[in-house]
Amino acid sequence: MPRILRINTRERSWRFEEPGKYAGLGGRSLTSRLVQDEVPADTHALSAENRIVAAIGLLSGTGAANSGRISIGAKSPLTGGIKESNSGGSFCQKLARLDILALVLEDKPEPNAPLVNIVLTKDGVRFDEAGDMAGKGTYACMDAVSERYGKKACAMLIGPAGESLLTGASIQFSDPWGRPARAAGRGGLGAVMGSKRVKAIVIDDEGGTRFGYADEARFKAASKRWAEILRAHPVTGQGLPGFGTAILVNIINEAGAFPTQNFRTGRCEHAPKISGEVMAEYMEKRGGKVKEGCHAGCIIQCSQNYVDPAGEYITSGFEYETVWAFGGNSLIADIDDIARLDRMCDDLGVDTIEIGNTVAIAMDAGIIPWGDGKAALKLLARIADPSDALGRIIGSGVGFAAQAFGIDRVPTVKNQSMPAYDPRAAKGVGVTYATTTMGADHTAGYAICQNMLKVGGDVNPLGKEGQVETSKALQVATATVDSLGLCLFVAFAVLDTPDAVQCICDMVSARHGIDFTPNDFIAIGTDVLKVEQKFNADAGFTPEDDQLPAFMKREPLPPHNVVWDFSVEELQQAKV
Repeated sequence: MPRILRINTRERSWRFEEPGKYAGLGGRSLTSRLVQDEVPADTHALSAENRIVAAIGLLSGTGAANSGRISIGAKSPLTGGIKESNSGGSFCQKLARLDILALVLEDKPEPNAPLVNIVLTKDGVRFDEAGDMAGKGTYACMDAVSERYGKKACAMLIGPAGESLLTGASIQFSDPWGRPARAAGRGGLGAVMGSKRVKAIVIDDEGGTRFGYADEARFKAASKRWAEILRAHPVTGQGLPGFGTAILVNIINEAGAFPTQNFRTGRCEHAPKISGEVMAEYMEKRGGKVKEGCHAGCIIQCSQNYVDPAGEYITSGFEYETVWAFGGNSLIADIDDIARLDRMCDDLGVDTIEIGNTVAIAMDAGIIPWGDGKAALKLLARIADPSDALGRIIGSGVGFAAQAFGIDRVPTVKNQSMPAYDPRAAKGVGVTYATTTMGADHTAGYAICQNMLKVGGDVNPLGKEGQVETSKALQVATATVDSLGLCLFVAFAVLDTPDAVQCICDMVSARHGIDFTPNDFIAIGTDVLKVEQKFNADAGFTPEDDQLPAFMKREPLPPHNVVWDFSVEELQQAKV
């Protein structure tokens, strides 16, 4: 039976325990429940009382397509609320091969304690000094991991931003090629890991085994159908593999919901120059790779290997949100500069959404010129120096930078910066931004499906009708998807395929030897949201915190000239 691994970062001790009351949980359902149970809601996020929980999903470690996503949970130092941040990479599947359901980092050493690497193998846990990796970027650290622990080893690690406890810090994960290009980016969880003086958690799964199945024949039949569903849908089978997530650049820009120049307008003139189509053209011409999976078993393949004109690798996992944050919101028109900014964020260990938006705040304040990619690169490089005050401001995110620079145009909810869809022109995702426990987060309930892409329904993005109901249903379903360890992008195919949810239920049933039904699918997500909402309420959040910035209520967004027009009372209907 999969176990929970508890690691005391102060004592440098560890122990395994049976799942106990957490049996039957996985992914986000496990991280949020454990955080709710064990982390005082009023504690400081960088205190010894906070936990980091890394949990695999209920389908992770199996042959189910796209089931290799890892959930990371903690109290967020950025939002002050509960957080689940989700990532691809090799970590989830390798954790499963060691028969580990979740690992929990507890307590914290003294601030000047040496950095350590925590190494997991089939024989147990050891702690290696990592002082020579201190202050280094994640790419150099992954080179060191490969040299010390073997090329098959993978890692969950932080960069200089996490070591400096900056609230924009991410936790990076190595992909199947050993690149630290996958991120649990949102919420500043890299700072929590840094507070525990852990540089990397390394997995060597040599000798590990894949989980068994209660009914292997039934699982194989269901997983075969599952793969067919994903390959048959035009988004998961064609659009995302062909152009990556940046296929959305032209779509959202044309819809007038592409936030530009710190959310001043919904269209960007140079959007066609930074689109997924252009990226694919460059990669094909230069010898890059247009599609690859972020983890073993991914058949959607929306990641890529982006290279410079000389064919040298720059970055992978070069996603729509990053292209927008630097390219649209910060007005940078050079796609190669944006790629280098993406690479730098991964190397520093910072969230591209939070820091891309922070660059726009710096431009708004006149710190660097609008659209200057080279100046943005120099600005981000300052994050690596813990003594650089400006670097620390930028690495601490939008809310902190706006206060430091005297900017009153602050596109955040619960202090987390908004993603790449202006909620005035995409009101379903605006409801999600406002009401999710996570702070502004499109992945918590991706109503762009119905608002823009007409997947799973058709809800007018500019009107109010149907938005609350759509967001609420998606938030419940997403919490379940996160609990199963599935990639969020499977939702496109699930929403349009009548037997998809039943297929997922059949895989869970066959894997675990239970009768898992569509009602159970809904119940998992509902329970997750209730747990998270209770934590945030205990942390002091009120319904007034479930609202968008005031400037969006007053400033019409071109080209549709729409405003945000939901009341606090209306938005509460999106809560479970």
